[in-house]
This record gives sequence, structure tokens and C-alpha cells, in this order.
Amino acid sequence: MERVKGTVCEMKSLSIVIAIVIIGGCDNPFAPALDTSPSGSGSILGDQTQIEGVFQNFKQAYAFRDSTIYGELLAPNFIFIYRDYERGADVFWGRDDDIRTTYGLFQNVQRLDLVWNTIISSNVESDSLRATILRNFNLTVTFSASDVVRVDGYANWTLERQNIGDVWKITRWRDESNF
Repeated sequence: MERVKGTVCEMKSLSIVIAIVIIGGCDNPFAPALDTSPSGSGSILGDQTQIEGVFQNFKQAYAFRDSTIYGELLAPNFIFIYRDYERGADVFWGRDDDIRTTYGLFQNVQRLDLVWNTIISSNVESDSLRATILRNFNLTVTFSASDVVRVDGYANWTLERQNIGDVWKITRWRDESNF
């Protein structure tokens, strides 16, 4: 008799779920539909056809430690440059090395907090296909609760796009930080 009561309760529960699905338009409540709304409506990512959108996406890539978002920011001919003060020379590498290095950073930290500050200088060419931006930033790198590094400096970026209306890509990044 106890098993019959359990089966009746299970059937009532199943009937309720089926009724909800039928009334709700036959959508599976456990597999919601794909969100096809425009990315600008509620997306945390910026519009990369705007220069500020590149900065926003860079910040989000760091916040979420997402190398896919990060990779979308870099042009195929990307060059990263920083000054090695011990050797007294500039060091540079290309896109693949930069993505590999950044991926390693993302995997080895607990948290990255990036704050973009003032744009010190901006030179957007008249054809709007190339821009050079010098912007101040603060980056807090948390490896563990007892190992936190703060980096302050300037990102000196060159951005390019093929046509007006296309997305901007970073082609050159000179890191001018205290790290």
C-alpha cells in the first residue's frame, strides 16, 4: 500500500510538471532558449567598434581571467614591448607568446583587479583606422591572501582596424609600468 501512495504522488508531481510545460508553450523549463538579444543589452562586454569598448573588454578579460576574450583584442601582427631595466634593453614578443604568457598569468592568480584611469594622450588619425592611446592604470594581482602585488603605470597602445565600423584591435602595446 505504501508503494502505491508513493507512485500516486510521483504521478501527481509528473502531471504538474507536464501541465506547466504545456501551459508554458511547450518549452523545456530545464533547457531555456538561447538568448538572441543584441549583445549590447546587458552584456558585460564593450562594443569593440569603439575604443572605450576595447578597454572595457580588456578589463573584463582580466577580471574573469578569460584568454578567449583577451585573444579577441589582439591583432595578428600584435607586438608587446616592455623595458627590462636590469638588462637596460627593451624586450618584445608577438601575439602567440603574449597569449601564452597571459594565459599563464590567468591560471596562476586568484584575482586580477584592473582600474583604467585617465587617458593621458589620444591620437586618433583622421581616417579613424589607427589610434594611439596612452592611459594610466592600476592593477592588483592577488596570488594568495598573503601575496598581493600592485602594479601602476601606463599602457601605451596602438589600435587599428581595417574599415570604419570594424572592431579595433591592439597592434602594439608598450607597457610603461613599475613592474
